[in-house]
Order: sequence, then C-alpha cells, then structure tokens
Amino acid sequence: MNKVITKNHIISSLTWKLMERIGTNGITFIVSIVLARILAPKEYGLISLITIFITIANVFVQSGFNTALIQKKGADEIDFSTVFYVSLLIAGFLYLILFFSSPYIANFYDEPQLTLLLRVLSITLIFGAINSIQNAIIAREMQFKKLFYSSLSSILVSGIIGIVMAYRGFGVWSLVWQQLSNQFFISVIMWFTVRWRPKFLFSLGRLRGLFSYGSKILISELLGTLYLDLRVVVIGKLYTSSTLGYYNRGKQFPSVIIANLDGSIQSVMLPVFSSHQDNRKRIKEMLRRSIVTSSFLVLPAMTGLAIIAEPLVKLMLTDKWLPCVPFLQIFCVVYAVIPMQKANLQAIKGLGYGDTILKLEIVKKIFGIIILCVTTFYGVYAIAFGELLSSLVSTAVNAYPNIKYINYGLKEQFKDVLPSLVLSIVMGAVLYNLRFLAMQAWLLLIVQILVGIILYFGLARIFKLECLDYLLNTLQGLFTKRKGKVA
Repeated sequence: MNKVITKNHIISSLTWKLMERIGTNGITFIVSIVLARILAPKEYGLISLITIFITIANVFVQSGFNTALIQKKGADEIDFSTVFYVSLLIAGFLYLILFFSSPYIANFYDEPQLTLLLRVLSITLIFGAINSIQNAIIAREMQFKKLFYSSLSSILVSGIIGIVMAYRGFGVWSLVWQQLSNQFFISVIMWFTVRWRPKFLFSLGRLRGLFSYGSKILISELLGTLYLDLRVVVIGKLYTSSTLGYYNRGKQFPSVIIANLDGSIQSVMLPVFSSHQDNRKRIKEMLRRSIVTSSFLVLPAMTGLAIIAEPLVKLMLTDKWLPCVPFLQIFCVVYAVIPMQKANLQAIKGLGYGDTILKLEIVKKIFGIIILCVTTFYGVYAIAFGELLSSLVSTAVNAYPNIKYINYGLKEQFKDVLPSLVLSIVMGAVLYNLRFLAMQAWLLLIVQILVGIILYFGLARIFKLECLDYLLNTLQGLFTKRKGKVA
C-alpha cells in the first residue's frame, strides 16, 4: 500500500482535499444557517454539552492508531486488520460507558433530556471505528478524490434530513439525527468506495509497535480535546445553555474557514512529511511553504470576517443570534494563528517524534488551564479572551522544537508571514471605514467583501508576494493538466 509521493501527487491531493473541505463544510454551513434560523440557541447548547463526551471518546477510537498507520513505513494488511478490530472493540466499550453514565451527566447539567440524546448520538462512535481504516488508507495513498465523493454525498443527505426534521418540529432531535445519519452514510459509502476489507489477521506485536508511536499521539490529542472541551463544561455549568450556544456559534464561522483553507493543506501534509522524514532540509522547505501559503489565505479571511461580523450574523442568522458577535470576533484572532500551530505539529508528527508531541501538549495545557482558572472568575467574555491568549502561547510552543529539528523557529516563521499580516491589517482598516457609508446592510456586506478581495490581492500583486505567484502558478498548472486530460 505504499506509494511514491511526487509534487503532482501533492498538488492533486491538495486540490481534491480542498474541494472536499469546501464542499462538505459549505453544505454544512448552509444547513447550519437554515437550522439556526429555525431552532433556538438553547437547543444548540444542549447538543454542545453531549458532543463533549462523544468527541473525547472519538479520540480513543481514531486518533492514535489512525495516525500511526499513516506515519508507519511499510504498513501492511496485518497492521490494518489489527487496528480495525482494536478500534471497533474500543468504540463498543466506550459506547457502553457513555450509555450507562448518561443519567449522571444529565443530572450534572440538570438537563434530563440529555440522557436519551447522549445514548443515541454516541452510536456515531461505532461508525467512526468502521471507517477509520478507510480514512488512513486514503491519507496514505493520497486518494482524497474518494473522500470527496463520500463526504459530499453523506453531508448532503444528512443535511436534508436535519432540515426536514427541524421544519416538522423535532427541535434538538433534528441536530442529533443529522449527525447520526451523516456518519452512517459516510461509513456505507466509504465501505464500497475504498476497496479494503478486514481480514482474519491480528498481531499483538504489530499492535505494540503501533501503540508505541500512536499512544503518544493519542494522549496528546486527548489532552487537547479535554482542554478545549473543559471550557464548554465550565460555560455549560456556570451559565445557560443559550450562552453556550452563542459561544459555540461564534466559534463556528471562523472554524469553517479554517477547515476549508488550512485544514485541507494540513490533512495532505502529514503523509507528505512522513514520506520525506529522512530529508530534514526538504521538510523545512515544505513546512515553510505550508505556513506561508496557509497564512496568506487565512489572515485576510479572519480579518475580514471580524470586521463584517455583526451585519453578517444579523442577515444570516437573524437578530436572536447577535450576542454571538463578540465571540466571533475574538475567535477570528484565535484561528488566525492556527496555520502556524498545525503545520509545526504535522512536521513533528511526520518526523516521528511522538514523544515531543506529548511533551508539547502537556506544556500547553498547563498554561491553558492556569489561564482558564483565572478567567473563569471574570465572566464568559474573559474565558474567550483566555482562549485567545492560550492560542498565542500554543503557537510559540509548537514552533520551538523545529528550531532543533529543521532549523526553522518562530522568529523566522513570523518573518515569513509578516507580509500577509501587514496587508491584512491594511485591508481591515479600509473595510472598517466602509461601515460609515450610507447603504443597506446587505449591500454594505457585498461591497466590503468585494473591496476586501480586490484590495488584498491587488496589494499582494503590487508588492510581489511570493506566495501569490506560487498559488497562481499552481492553479495554472492544474488547469493546464486538466485541460490536457480533456483534450
């Protein structure tokens, strides 16, 4: 199942991954907008409360062994089948834990309906275990075209199910069945799309080898997930479900953009870094390209989104969601530094330093928990600003090991993204002043978006930013390649 990864493979895989992310997140975003206009913030808050536990359980099912399979050289049928059976066993065990603990979780939040909600939605763990190997194979073989079709189909069907149920008055259950049906359909489609089937093969020796690397990634992912969800627990316990709904809705807008732009790049980069793990110079070049390109796209997107946040929420979600605007603006800054964070971690994973990943997570979470403990006493907005401070700390911590590993530290990385940052600030200042024009909200929104795009890319062209030329050349190469295939 090993494959030589060339530049054409990288570009083609990135294209399909980007299309998959834009397609699925685009449909998800549209569906969520429709549902948000029908449902109440409290109902979104309830789903956020139980999603915490399912997300944590999913880390055990998919993060450690899945990443180990992607990173391991020469992984074969024994490895894949072994991990499949172990993942399925873990998923079943965790489902039973959530099933029997759901009444206690409901009592903790004083929300009796959480018991049945959690028991039903936790079934997604089983589906996640079933398709975990298909996901690893797709990543190893850079076959993101298959992921595009399966993800797009499942998210479209599940979105329709959620909207129909919401219109028929099913309330919070429309969100549950939307998520459950999405996982069901993607598992079925990927089962037939990726021609892999588990064999009656199992090896404790292989499992130990994969666990040696995967356990460190697992613990790292678990720490990160527990830390992020800790804020949801605190807000859900100390404040209302509606407040939690506003908090998470504010996070959703920038997270969708990050998932489409930077998420696509980083998903492709892990197998790429892994395939070049013996060439440190090459990894530095690819890491730099990843950070510069991601930042060039993400920084102006986050800046523009923060400026247009209020009219955007008002027009898309109605006035009932306006309290999420301050959270949205704060999270735009939080997510602006995500490209540097994720790219550095992917490079370290690709090099095989699972122990370093674990140490980094421990350091970041110690700082983060201290910040959370302090900010909790000052209100929900302070908690959001604390997440911003933690994100900045995480950026510096993630970059630190790469000074030693590939001679590419935070100072040099910041210097590389500085041109994009300056242009984004200039663009943001212009967009902010456009707010004072006397025009209707929807027209102002369109004008701000168009002016922002033209101004940013125009300045990038004037100042001859390297990343713009790289993107244009890449797009031109893809167009030429596809045109040649059609001819």
